Parts: sequence; structure tokens; C-alpha cells
Amino acid sequence: MLKKRRKILNTTFLLLLFFTLATKAQNSKVISVPLIEYIQSLEANFNVKFSYVDEDIQNLSIIPIQSKELAEILNSIQNHTQLQVKKLSDRYYTLYKSTTVDICAQVLDNYEANTIQGATIEVLGSSIAIITNLEGSFSLKNIPRQATLRIRFLGYKTRYIKAEELLNPSPCKQLLLVPNYEELDEVILFKLLTTGLSQLIDGSILLTIDDFGILPGLIEPDVLQTIQALPGIKSIDETVSDINVRGGTNDQNLILWDGIKMYQSGHFFGLISAFNPYLTDKVTIIKNGTSAQYGEGVSSIINMESQNNIHNSFFGGTGFNLISGDVYAHVPLSKNWAFQFSARRSVTDFLNTPTYSRFFDKAFQDTKIKDNNSQSTDADIIREEDFYFYDISGKLLYDLNENHKVRLSFITIKNDLRYTETAKDSIQSSQSGLDQNNFSFGGHLESNWTSNFSTHLNMYSTKYNLDARNSTDNGNQQLFQNNQVLETALKLNTIYQFSNTLSWLNGYAFSEVGIINFTNVTQPAFKSNIKGVLRQHSVFSELNYTSFNKKINGRIGTRLNYLENINTFKEWILEPRLSIAYSFTKHFNGEILGEFKNQATNQIIDLEQNFLGIEKNRWILSDNDDLPITKSKQGSIGFNYDNKSWYLGLQGFYKEVNGISTSTQGFQNQNQFNGEIGKYDVKGIEFLINKKTKTFSTWLSYAYNLNNYTFNDITPQSFPNNLDIRHTLTFAGTYSYEGLKLGIGINYRTGKPYTEPQEGDNGIDRTSFPNSINYQENNSSRLPDYLRADASVIYDFEIGTNVKASVGASLLNLLNKRNVLNTYYRLNDQNQIETIESVSLGITPNISFRLSF
Repeated sequence: MLKKRRKILNTTFLLLLFFTLATKAQNSKVISVPLIEYIQSLEANFNVKFSYVDEDIQNLSIIPIQSKELAEILNSIQNHTQLQVKKLSDRYYTLYKSTTVDICAQVLDNYEANTIQGATIEVLGSSIAIITNLEGSFSLKNIPRQATLRIRFLGYKTRYIKAEELLNPSPCKQLLLVPNYEELDEVILFKLLTTGLSQLIDGSILLTIDDFGILPGLIEPDVLQTIQALPGIKSIDETVSDINVRGGTNDQNLILWDGIKMYQSGHFFGLISAFNPYLTDKVTIIKNGTSAQYGEGVSSIINMESQNNIHNSFFGGTGFNLISGDVYAHVPLSKNWAFQFSARRSVTDFLNTPTYSRFFDKAFQDTKIKDNNSQSTDADIIREEDFYFYDISGKLLYDLNENHKVRLSFITIKNDLRYTETAKDSIQSSQSGLDQNNFSFGGHLESNWTSNFSTHLNMYSTKYNLDARNSTDNGNQQLFQNNQVLETALKLNTIYQFSNTLSWLNGYAFSEVGIINFTNVTQPAFKSNIKGVLRQHSVFSELNYTSFNKKINGRIGTRLNYLENINTFKEWILEPRLSIAYSFTKHFNGEILGEFKNQATNQIIDLEQNFLGIEKNRWILSDNDDLPITKSKQGSIGFNYDNKSWYLGLQGFYKEVNGISTSTQGFQNQNQFNGEIGKYDVKGIEFLINKKTKTFSTWLSYAYNLNNYTFNDITPQSFPNNLDIRHTLTFAGTYSYEGLKLGIGINYRTGKPYTEPQEGDNGIDRTSFPNSINYQENNSSRLPDYLRADASVIYDFEIGTNVKASVGASLLNLLNKRNVLNTYYRLNDQNQIETIESVSLGITPNISFRLSF
């Protein structure tokens, strides 16, 4: 009787269900029902039994079909849920999840529900990737059920979703991407040189680490080495801690890591970047037309941003080369929490490799000297060194909800050196020590209050410390130097989106910088302790406009700064900014960029106490007396052409920088210690032609700079800048096929200026005490031309389903050409002029092995 009642109830349920579905169909609406309920009705109606794990199907729903055939119904269940249905007997069936699924979806803009063509769909932890078609749709087969998909499109926030949520029903699920209003200006205009390098519509350059290919001489995506492949950006002394952008010194570059200003950027005396690239998401390089939200950096801004989204699955990697080893990982803690970390340490204190030997020789080469007749006077030197470095970074990510996100970041960088040098057959020795470290901590709060209004709050604290010690004559003379920087800062950005074409950025920034410079010399006795504190308040406003037809992209803004050095001055400075791009045709674009900028922190270069050849750059604050605020103005016009596989770019610019001092420019002649105040102006042209195919890219870049100083208190008043490199040429190519990547290139530039002593007996002034060198006119001589060829190769392969591996090898200066980077002069104990030459790296090999998972 009970079975009969149950059968009647189940039949009634099915009739009601089919009646409801029929009614809804008439209203053009379809209703799904819980899969468990549907299965129970099938058991009653067809007198069968299903076994399954409740957790596998409890959250699944299905749209029932009107059929009297059980086989047809079960086939529908398989297609719509991608569960496997296995027949055990005529009456018993089992349902279970398969390990792989077929998925599909359509990607839409959530603002106007427009389809997004060309969005990138990546299956994390694998090499599977696809882009959406003209309808914004994509489909993938045999994807791991638990895999996470990353969906990216420029100008939109990256979205992550489980493959299981995109099972292949009909129609496919629609995925909405949220526009990222902070990045509306980041519209890619042209792809450059290699994968992962792009020029944006505002003239800046974007480097995306995930997509980075290969460049000659690089086997890892070193950020500060990579940007030197671009026209107008070079390091005259072959380091990453002394990058020269359009004729400027390194301290005129604003380097940001997760919004934190960095006062240390290199390891191994600047030969290696201090930033682990594998958790870096993107790097933006701005040479002109800077957004009003950025202060300082009169030559450039290098803005590094680590990965900012919470991934649902763990990923990481590890690797080593002949200098260091590293590890990194992204660890999801929950749906809303994740932690990222990276760590790298050198092997230089316990493993002597050919790469280490080459690097060390370059750092300490000033112990190799020649007399004025260019005869070697180098004695046999016995040296003992203990050197190592490390860097550690971490980031905590917390999503309060979809509209409010908290990010906390920290980074610590350390260099440590102990060095003893003794001349053979002599009891005289010298000892040096160098401790350099940077610790920074910062936090972000990103909030979307409405669909049109968002804010971004950034706060950070950073501490930089340099301790240098030198003992000579068996300890009779000792020198100690300390440079310490403490900075705290806060910045609030607000963005209001009036429409798809117009947005308004406003904000406020505050920073307080304290700098200490301490020097203590025992013989002759001398002590100096200089302290300074600078506070800066800034307000800024900026309008961004993009026309409906995308032909016009413009940004105009201004920044008002109030600077207060608590000991010396107070000053207001107004800085207008401009960036306009116009597309004449689909393939031809023009741009006009301009900016006024200032900075009150600079580096003085102490070359008198240069610790066995290691230059000490020490941070110092402007006081508007001995060192004024450095102010720049720059304008440029450029044209870009891109059609199919060809790109041509041409930019002309003029930059003037006032308020520089001879103490910040690295003079090594009669003006080294006088501290005269002046300016430099540089006029230049940058040209790039790039031919690209699917597997091959080759390019030729050329830069012309005319860079001159003007110092009213020096005779002659105008003369070439220490960084006046008139002609720079690069010819390079890369080739990629499946997992193999090859790169080779040649870099050429004319020599930098330097100042020679006067000839003969006039070279030494013996009337003064102590005696000094009589020099010719400032920078009236030039070094020989520079030529260096580099090559690299990387091979990527898979180890198992979720582990990728790569091996790489590189050769720097593969022709082993001796390039003189710098020349200066000094008097020895016998009052003879010595010539000190700084030369480039010799042929330098390196190999690497990496795993990612």
C-alpha cells in the first residue's frame, strides 16, 4: 500500500513538474531543478536505482527533458553536468565525477554587455591557453575539473573561475568582466621586440612578466636589464643601479615597487637587479608625459607591480644560476585570503663560479692602475673576500568583498662585503667592509564604491642604510661612512568615471623623508654628521579622455607641491602634465607629451673615498643653498607605424634639468669637490624599426643625444655632459619555436666624455700643497667607442602534468671585447699621475635551471 502511495506521489510530482515546465516554456522561460530531486523522480518512474556521492551532485541543477526513454535522459544528464553515468545492471546505475570536463563560455563587458573579442583564457598550472572569438566565446575540452581559469583583457580586471563552473551546457555561461578604470589609459598600441613588451597609448612602455619571451644576454626576465633594450635607456657603466634615461643620472629615476619608493635597486654593486621578477605582474616605464599622480623622477618612472589577484590554486617555482638561487610561491589561504612570497640568496660566499669571478673583477678593477706612460704598475695582489646578498619579499592579499581589497607588502634587500687586500712581498694591507640594506613595508586599500567611483589608498614606510668602512696602513687610517634614509608616505587617489570616454582622477599625497650622512676619519681627524628632514604635501587633478572612435586619447593634469625642509626652506611648485595621442589611420599614430617635474632627494657621488673602486652614491636632501631642488621640463613629439609584422617608431624630445650640482654628476677632474650649481639640457631623437613574425623578431634601434652642461662658475660655462653619448645603436634578433628561444644582439655606442691632464710637466701643479693635477678643458676628450655582443638560449619543457622546467645559457660580451667605460686620474705617493680605467665585463657565461608548478 505504501509503495503504491509513493508511486502515485512520484507520478504526481512528475506530472506537476512537466506541467510547470510546459507552462514556463510557453512564457519563454526555462526552469532548472536540483539534480538530486530529478534523480529521485527517475528512480520512481523507471524503477531504477542510482548510487552517487552526495557532495558530487548536491549543488548541481538540470533542465529536465520530455522523454520516455531513460537512455536519452541519462545522456542529457551526462551532457549537461559532465557526470559519468555507468550502468551496473538492468536496474542499478552509478553517477560519478570525471577527472576532466569540457567547458565553454562567452566573455562580456559588464558595463554594456558587449562581447569581448581577443580576451586571453589560460588554464593555470598548464600550457593551455586560448583567446575568445569574434562573438567573445571560447571552448576547451578535457580540462582538469578542479583547474582554475584566468581570464584577462587589457582595461578590465582579471577574473578567475573554476573550470567546473563552466560545464558545457547549452547555451554556454556568460562571464562578465569589470572595467578597470584605473587602467583606462593602458591601451596597448604596439607590441615591441619580444613577447611581453608593449607600447601603451600614452607613450609609456609596459612589460608583462608572464608573457615575457627572451632578449639577448638574458636568461631570466631581470626587470632593470630588460628595460635597457629600449631606445633612450642605457647604463653607461653596465649596471642596473645606474640607469641613464635620456641623459639623466640614476637618482633622477623614480623606482617604485608596489607603490613604495625604493632607494636601493641592485645587488653585487649594481650588476644584478634586487627585485625578483617571478611574482612581478607588470612593469611600466615612463620617460615623458607622466600622470599627475606621480611626483619626483625628473628623468623617468619605473613602476613595478606584483601580482594583485587571489588565485584559487597554489603555484610557485624555484631556480638557480651561477650567482644565486631563488624560490617563490602564491599560497591561497581561503577564498578571500592569499599569501605570496619570494626569496633569493647568492651562492658567492661558498661557491666560486666563472660568473662570480667576472663580476668581482669588474667591481674591484680600480686596483689595477697604469702610470702616465700607460705602463702597467700592477703588483701581485693577494685578496680575500667574503660577499653575499639576499632579497625577500612578501604580500598578503585579502578581499573583503568584490569591491574592497586590502593588500600588504614588504621587501628586504641586503648586500654584505668583507674585503682584504695585501700586496705580495709587503706587510701593508687594507680592509674594507660594505653593508647595504633596504627594508620597506606598505599597504593598499582598493575600493569600488559605485560603478563609476573608486578610490585607492596607499601607505608605506621605507628604510635604507649604507655602512662603509675602510682601514689602510694596517689600521693607522680608518674611515667610516653611514648613509641612512627614512621615509613614510601616504597617497589617496579618487577616480570618477563620467562615461566610457571620460574619467577624472584627483588625489592627495604626503611624504616625510629624513636623511643622515655621517663621516668619521681618524687620520687626519675629521667628523661630519649631516641630518635633514623634508616634508612634502601634494594635490593633483587629471582628466582622461578617449573618443568613441578611439582616434583621440588624451590626458591633461596638474600637480601642486608644497615642500618644506625644516632647516632651510619652504616652496610651492606647480607641475603641469600632458599626454595626447591621435590615430591618423588604423596603422599610423602620433603623440605629443610634456611635463614639468621636481625632486628634492639626490645622490652625491663620493669618488675621493672610493673603497678599492666601489663608488659610493649617498642620498642627500636639497637645502636650496648648497643643493637646490632639481627641476625639469620636457617635451616630445613622436610617430608610430604598425602594420602586420612591421613596427616603426620615431620620437624627438627636448629636456632641461635645472638645479644640478657637480657633486651629484660624478665629476672626476678639477670640479669634483667644488659643488658648483648649474643645469643640463639634452636634445635627442629615438628611432626603432622592428620586424616580427610568429617565431622571429629582429630590430634596429638608434638614439641620438646632444647633452650639454651649463655652469656659470666654470670656464668654459658650457661643455659636454658626463653622460653625453651622441650615438647609440642596437641590432638584435630572437627566434622561438615550440619550447626553444634564442636571442643574439650587438650594442654599439660612441664613447663618453672625460677630462685629461695637461701634457708634459704642466700636468701637475707643484705650487700647491698638496700637489694637484692641472686638467685640460672639462670633458674635452672622449673614450673609444663601445661594442658588445650578447647571446642567450632558453629551452622550456614539461615534467609531469603540472610541472614546467626550463634551462638557459647566456654569454655576455661573447666577443670578449675590452671596452673602456670610464677613465680618471690621480696622484700617487710619488707625485706621479696614475691613470685608472674602468673596463667592461669580459666574456661572462651563465647558466640557469628553473622549475614552475
